[in-house]
Amino acid sequence: MKLYLDDVRPTPAGWERVYTAQECIERLSKGDVTELDLDHDLGQESVVGSGYDVLEWLEEQVFTKGFRPPWLILVHSSNASAKAKMLQAVESIQRYYLTKSEE
Repeated sequence: MKLYLDDVRPTPAGWERVYTAQECIERLSKGDVTELDLDHDLGQESVVGSGYDVLEWLEEQVFTKGFRPPWLILVHSSNASAKAKMLQAVESIQRYYLTKSEE
């Protein structure tokens, strides 16, 4: 399934939408998300979290628990500095998972 995290943009056709980092993490934890598209800024960060919070959770699950990440992870944030940080996390997750898969 395709999971889309955003608080204001319209949901693309064929995607399931969540509005908060926690909702996204709960959905990801079920293990059936194949594609993930994240925004960073979701409103009041202390309340709803951020797209980067999702990637931190995902990174921990992949690195410490052998969790299989979605095969495609996209970032659509307009926040340039946060987007760069998020893309680095995505690259780290994918590189680690591919390395472990080859062992």
